[in-house]
Amino acid sequence: MSELVCPKCQCDYCYDDGMNFVCPECAFEWNSQTELDSGTKVLDANGTELSDGDTVTLIKALKLKGSSQSLKQGTKVKNIRLVPDGDHNIDCKIDGSAMMLKSEFVKKS
Repeated sequence: MSELVCPKCQCDYCYDDGMNFVCPECAFEWNSQTELDSGTKVLDANGTELSDGDTVTLIKALKLKGSSQSLKQGTKVKNIRLVPDGDHNIDCKIDGSAMMLKSEFVKKS
């Protein structure tokens, strides 16, 4: 059994073909010098990459689920935290309340 693990699908049947490592399940090929993407990038509405701690601005008024209130367009959100999995990309606090936002409704400030 090989000790190689595919960085794309986590298959452990990978093999060395001389120049590259090959995954037989997903056909992904890589070599030892290949810089692999450590995760998915989170982009704002303009396509700018976001990172933890950024300040963003809402580009659209958003209704809050379970409430009659809404967040106004132009609201600044400081110190965001990116979430890799789930139906939203950003965890943050707005006026002291924890919120979950989608990155498509914000732009980097």
